[in-house]
Amino acid sequence: MLWSTGFIGSRLGVPFAEPFMLTSIRMALVVVILLVIAVVVRAPWPRDWATITHIAVAGLLVHATYLSGVLYAITWKVPLGFVALIAGMQPVLTALISRLLFDEHLRGIQWIGMGLGLAGVLIFVTSHYTLVDASLAGLTAAMIALLGITCGTLYQKRFCQNMDLRTGGVIQFAATGVVSFFLAMAFESGHVVWVPQFIFAIFWLAIVLSLGAISLLYILIRQGSAAKVASLFFLTPSVTAILAYLLFQESISWLAFAGLAVSASGVMLVTKTNV
Repeated sequence: MLWSTGFIGSRLGVPFAEPFMLTSIRMALVVVILLVIAVVVRAPWPRDWATITHIAVAGLLVHATYLSGVLYAITWKVPLGFVALIAGMQPVLTALISRLLFDEHLRGIQWIGMGLGLAGVLIFVTSHYTLVDASLAGLTAAMIALLGITCGTLYQKRFCQNMDLRTGGVIQFAATGVVSFFLAMAFESGHVVWVPQFIFAIFWLAIVLSLGAISLLYILIRQGSAAKVASLFFLTPSVTAILAYLLFQESISWLAFAGLAVSASGVMLVTKTNV
């Protein structure tokens, strides 16, 4: 649910700031909050440059690449369902790469769950949209976002398992903010319209998504297999569509709920521990 609201928050924010600038403002707010927390509780900082570099790279993949890709896809009028569909391909891609990198093997019934999860996503999106609804540039941006979150998740599991979420978060969000700001200065106008809707979107994305959902994602990655954790992303397209209907009156049909039910069944098979 938290992850799905990220698409909604992004849609609220993109009319008032271009993607890289929106991301840099969001990252600045998160860094300030986390830095205060880290100082107050005296959280441990990494002590060598290799660790800091790994943390920063994981952050750039998870945050800079993924967030910018999603924001540009939305800016180029790709429907939220399509953006969520492409992001929903992450579990299968993660499972395949995890098998090569970490020797994580899914059992037969878990692969069936992966298939059901993907089928649920396709049931919803194909009943709602056609490729006519999306531009090639927007779809490309969404694919870049998919590669970013997949590679970032795996990189985080491989090199940043013991990262302190407070100080590590400062490093990751600061790196993302700096890169996003320079990209905004190089390729965007830098114009921001400070209206209540934009301010609400920034705070929602910073606190609920960057501090809440991302922290939960990292905790899950630390405790379980990457493929099992990634399977939860099968649920985001249908949940995003339901939220878009409630907030933006985007059309919805019973197939959205059918797709959610099928995807949820698949996620249950993938994550069930006693299969």
